[in-house]
Amino acid sequence: MEFWDGHLQRGRFLIFWGAMSLEEIQLGKANRLLAALESNLFYREKLDGLGAVESLAEFSEKVPFTTKSELAANQLARPPYGTNLTWPVERYSRFHQTSGTSGQPMTWLDDPEGWDWIRGNWEWVWQKAGVKAGQAAFFPFSFGPFLGFWAGFESATNLGIRAIPAGGLTSENRVKMMARLRPEVLCCTPTYGLRLAEIADDARSLGVQKLIVAGEPGGSLPEVRARLNEAWDAEVIDHHGMTEVGPVTVGDLKNPSQLLIRHESYFCEVIEQDERGVGELVITTLGRHGSPLLRYRTGDLVKPADQPDGFALDGGIIGRADDMVVVRGVNLYPGAVEEVVRSVSGILEYEVLIEEVNAMSEVRLRIEGEGAEELEERLREVFSLRIPVEKVAEGTLERFEMKSKRWRK
Repeated sequence: MEFWDGHLQRGRFLIFWGAMSLEEIQLGKANRLLAALESNLFYREKLDGLGAVESLAEFSEKVPFTTKSELAANQLARPPYGTNLTWPVERYSRFHQTSGTSGQPMTWLDDPEGWDWIRGNWEWVWQKAGVKAGQAAFFPFSFGPFLGFWAGFESATNLGIRAIPAGGLTSENRVKMMARLRPEVLCCTPTYGLRLAEIADDARSLGVQKLIVAGEPGGSLPEVRARLNEAWDAEVIDHHGMTEVGPVTVGDLKNPSQLLIRHESYFCEVIEQDERGVGELVITTLGRHGSPLLRYRTGDLVKPADQPDGFALDGGIIGRADDMVVVRGVNLYPGAVEEVVRSVSGILEYEVLIEEVNAMSEVRLRIEGEGAEELEERLREVFSLRIPVEKVAEGTLERFEMKSKRWRK
């Protein structure tokens, strides 16, 4: 089993950034983080007096994992914010909350310095996506407590990108607003990008040149990307982050099936890799001292790939460890099923139903639109499984503005 970490490497190959290697940069930031945590009760107890480390390998060896379940338990025991705060609570000026898609929502605070770090990471996303000052970015959703595009919106204005909020509107009125303002960039989930294109008479006429998509795996999947590109005649750029860690990756313009990692801000590891090289992404936030995460098990399944400046994520976020379903010995990931669905033309929306039959998991799909028989055949070809597909009336299935919840038990 191969283990990847943030120095990174096969055979201890080091990447040099100017006069310093990436490992030296990350190690210096990791030690500054460890020094700051003497006043953080949560990590003071977890680290048990650990001081500076001499290498990232030592960091990985001596620093225990942090899990979402222990963070949630900590906040329940010490409401409302828990003990993972390095400074007095009065110093924190930003409040956010996780989406709660995989359990109890967690609150998250940032001090001004930590929020500047978050915004700086999103500025990197804009720059890697090729968005320029003077262009306009359209945000077609209501800004809630999750971190998401708050940082994207504020970092856009810092870079001179005209940020257009479109919360509190119907999808139809958002399309009308885009037709009037003609923004060059649309920021949304892959699902909602397809939904807006479904509503618009001709999404290609709205002037969008780039779609920055996040919140779901689709942006790195060729079939989903092709469907979005066909609908909008625009470049599709994937991005991923989490409220707990901030913005981490952006799609590689030269190789859009890969996500580039902001290695100077995050020490990333991939653990428990399977025979395909797919494992769980583990992240340490190197610049968020006020509400840090050390060796955080994200639950995101990824496949590392060689890059000149560290490693990238081949295929983006492949799925989540807690979303995978084993059906008759075959591992089904939401992203893999999504790619097959999007390869069949005529499907407007779909959902996956998971049922327990004789103590075994069984899966079936419901779709709106055409192509049920073709989809059944494609699923059989790809997964060597018979997965029933049922056509339902248009308007039956839920539509999503934010993260979709298509897999139902």
